[in-house]
Amino acid sequence: MQISLNPRSSRLPGAVRVAPYLLALTLALPQVQALEFTGYVRSGVGSADGNGSQSCFQLPGAQSKYRLGNECEQYSELDLRQDLLTLDDGSVVSVEAMAQLFNEYGHTPEFTGEHGFTRMNQMFAEWSNVPALNGGSLWAGRRFYKRNDIHISDFFYWNQSATGAGIEDYELGGLKYSYAFSRKDSVFQQEYINRHDFNVAGFDTNPGGELEFGLSYIDKPRHIEGAYSGWSITAQHKQKDVFGSGANNTFALQYGAGPGTALGSTGDVNLDDSAKRYRLVEFFDWQMTPRIGGQFQVVYQKDKQMDQSYQNWLSVGGRTTYAFTEQFKLIGELGRDQVQAPGGTRKLTKFTIAPTWSPAGPGFWVRPEFRLYYTYATWNQAAQRAASELAAGSALSDSGAFETALHGSNFGAQVEYWW
Repeated sequence: MQISLNPRSSRLPGAVRVAPYLLALTLALPQVQALEFTGYVRSGVGSADGNGSQSCFQLPGAQSKYRLGNECEQYSELDLRQDLLTLDDGSVVSVEAMAQLFNEYGHTPEFTGEHGFTRMNQMFAEWSNVPALNGGSLWAGRRFYKRNDIHISDFFYWNQSATGAGIEDYELGGLKYSYAFSRKDSVFQQEYINRHDFNVAGFDTNPGGELEFGLSYIDKPRHIEGAYSGWSITAQHKQKDVFGSGANNTFALQYGAGPGTALGSTGDVNLDDSAKRYRLVEFFDWQMTPRIGGQFQVVYQKDKQMDQSYQNWLSVGGRTTYAFTEQFKLIGELGRDQVQAPGGTRKLTKFTIAPTWSPAGPGFWVRPEFRLYYTYATWNQAAQRAASELAAGSALSDSGAFETALHGSNFGAQVEYWW
């Protein structure tokens, strides 16, 4: 039997189709420099009240969901980075590539087709530590770029990742300036749309505190009839060692209009400037003792639509870990989402408890973690009506795993690892 190694072949599982790209990159790289291999993996199995595969809880209109015991996919990111050349001035030329694999629970893990995908979500070259840029860098390609997220909800509230080119962290007067020009956020963006991202970081506001500003401008795509330009602005303050407690805090304010309502990425170009979005983000990370750690978040978002209708989203939640021993943790997570919208206020509360084996140590951020979990959630009728209309078959809808009930639970096992 002959097996084609053509990466375009739709017969091959996603992981096999992406392998030739990684292999070719590895073989082409000079062997005098160390090859850096990093990645992320989460995999598991779960059941919804014993009635089939796990069904995850997310409120319609909420931009994210609380993750612990509430993820319904096999997922991995495998990254290779190679320094090709170190110049006499100390600058370094590198290339980097990352494969991303995704497959829904309850389906054969082929990582392709209707229930999964495989793609190269990073492929770029970088010239870093350039003296002429005072230590800044030049880059080109498809890459993760200035991604800001909340871990417990996997909410990337400010994410400028894209396919393009730019200057990053040019230092001048104690500040770091960055500019990126891009045409696509990801493979899932159908049209090429020009976006300009300007960032200035390094404003020292107080001991351990730093302020950063970002402006994104989206050109009007002239090849799309009825399209508009848009823009957004973000101000973010990060504070280390809050009040000497060892905790870290991030606070961000964001505003966008038209296609800029995606707040850093590229939004719907059919929106004019009467569409607006305001967002406040606040979250804390702490490791109070070697065995007690956690994260807490508050997100408030206000949307004004072109038809003058509104939608307000509030999310409050936290995760805490307590390690009984050097390798055994008990993790708890409680989250509440609420969306005010025409048709009523939607509400969802979700709780998870997860006894966890952590062989590398007791800390909140230490991985790998091998978890058993139980998740329970309740929601109201407004949430069920919205889910039935906007996301039929989802956990909260009347056609989902829990049918017309206003509560449900999942249990399962999961491993999460990054390196």
